[in-house]
Amino acid sequence: MRINPKLFIGLGLLLVIGYFLQDLVFGSDQYAARLAKERQTKDDSFRRVQGSPLSQDQRQTFDSLKYFAPNKDYRLDAQLEAFTQRDTVSMALTDGKAEKYLRWGKAAFILNKQEYKLTLFLKADGKDSTLFIPFTDRTNGFATYGGGRYLDAALPAAEDTEITLDFNQAYNPYCAYNNTFACPVPPADNRLAVEIKAGEMSFHD
Repeated sequence: MRINPKLFIGLGLLLVIGYFLQDLVFGSDQYAARLAKERQTKDDSFRRVQGSPLSQDQRQTFDSLKYFAPNKDYRLDAQLEAFTQRDTVSMALTDGKAEKYLRWGKAAFILNKQEYKLTLFLKADGKDSTLFIPFTDRTNGFATYGGGRYLDAALPAAEDTEITLDFNQAYNPYCAYNNTFACPVPPADNRLAVEIKAGEMSFHD
């Protein structure tokens, strides 16, 4: 029994079209839905007594945190440079003290046709399983917390040459909610000369 080659071509085209339609129709929606669920979970955790950075008075009036709308343009594949020599540095805290971090590597990414770089850090005590990326951008003090925001990223495998930076996951330090906390201050080399309109916005009006 011979099968018409045109049938294979037609089926192939349908599969390709279906793939792209699924990405357009479902991909963004699923991504936004996942973010919404994560944000709801965080709101719920802020209402609890245990582990919340909010004071009792703040919890009584707390409704929800504010975010930019999900935007996949801010989910970026960055070129990864993992340092072979990882120096230990003292990162300043908002209370004048400091914490020890390893300068783990650098990530270079393109945004609005410009290249930017961020230094990736790892807690020197070895207790964290994710990279820590404190940064500032030109929304600070306006739409976002003036002291900067944080981003986490999974530790790449040894052979990886890229790392995903999802700025929709950018979050505020605890001292943005309550000044009784001491938080790492983003270092000078992580000050981005661009607006990152993604992730968590200012807590206070």
